[in-house]
Amino acid sequence: MSSAFADPSPLAAYGWDEVLEEQFTSHRAAGLVPARVAAVDRGLCDVVTEDGPARASTGAASPDPLAAPCTGDWAALRPDGPDGRPAVAALLPRRTAIVRASASRDSRGQVLAANVDTVAIVVPPAARPAPGRIERLVALAWESGARPVVVLTKADRSPAIAAAEAGAAAAAPGVEVVACSAVTGDGVDAVRAVLSGTVVLVGPSGAGKSTLGNALLGAQVLATGAVRDSDGKGRHTTVRRELLPLPGGGVLIDTPGLRAVGLVEASEGLERAFADIAELSAGCRFGDCAHVSEPGCAVLAAVEDGTLPARRLDGYRRLLRESEWAASRTDARLRAEREDRWKSIRKAQRRMYRERGRDR
Repeated sequence: MSSAFADPSPLAAYGWDEVLEEQFTSHRAAGLVPARVAAVDRGLCDVVTEDGPARASTGAASPDPLAAPCTGDWAALRPDGPDGRPAVAALLPRRTAIVRASASRDSRGQVLAANVDTVAIVVPPAARPAPGRIERLVALAWESGARPVVVLTKADRSPAIAAAEAGAAAAAPGVEVVACSAVTGDGVDAVRAVLSGTVVLVGPSGAGKSTLGNALLGAQVLATGAVRDSDGKGRHTTVRRELLPLPGGGVLIDTPGLRAVGLVEASEGLERAFADIAELSAGCRFGDCAHVSEPGCAVLAAVEDGTLPARRLDGYRRLLRESEWAASRTDARLRAEREDRWKSIRKAQRRMYRERGRDR
């Protein structure tokens, strides 16, 4: 066991462990110090080191935004950077990374948070949960390598919380769904029980992420704002990602409200988010079945007999198209395959419509 664990590092509260200590060996020999990135803002970042918090330079700008420091990263810090302040010299390999399409919609993604263990998808049940949004965020979480959990907030304000839980569970098969009220405290312990490691809160503005975060932290640390009664929406009270240790162990990352989350090459995440469709696909007659009009399609048969909601298949198709489109931006081969596939699908659809017209 390393000396850092014979005498536990102050960074242990932020997730530092023996694996990270081993990875850091060469950096420590070079005179660098370990730090976890708590927040990033305009070329500077707040970090936590063994000696406490510090403000550091993010170092030389990388042409690849995915390689830039982000909240949750473990960094090798040069104590005396060129501008007199500490500077990030290198990043340790990320265990997980939540990546969405960049705001400019180019071929490169944006890392929302790194080294996350649990993604808490925060949904207010005052109105019926939007299944498409839940499916999208669940796919994003699975693709990152983290474990998703759906948290329904403001349960004290919803007269139909049981229906909201059922709707969320239908949109996220195999994912734990927990309801709570951060205001009254009901269900907060149940939420704590399903969260582990580094936890990131994601969801739209007004979902109650910061209020839930304060309940988990046991203090009013995160800024909160009012929600409009007319549409249940709120302002972005969280303007950047922040990383804070939880009293019972683990780390919390609060994020700004996400108006839109584009997927980037999320094939594995979609397979897990739509595991019910993937399981049904195994029974299709053709291995490359697109579930449109092919004979012997087990997925379409499940829609026909009501086993699988048609809305869920539509949601899967929509996210799959988006993921494949994103992948095609950086891979000419995938672009050609995508175009050929959708030509075939459109051709099959036209044939199906013609046949339906003759049947009438």
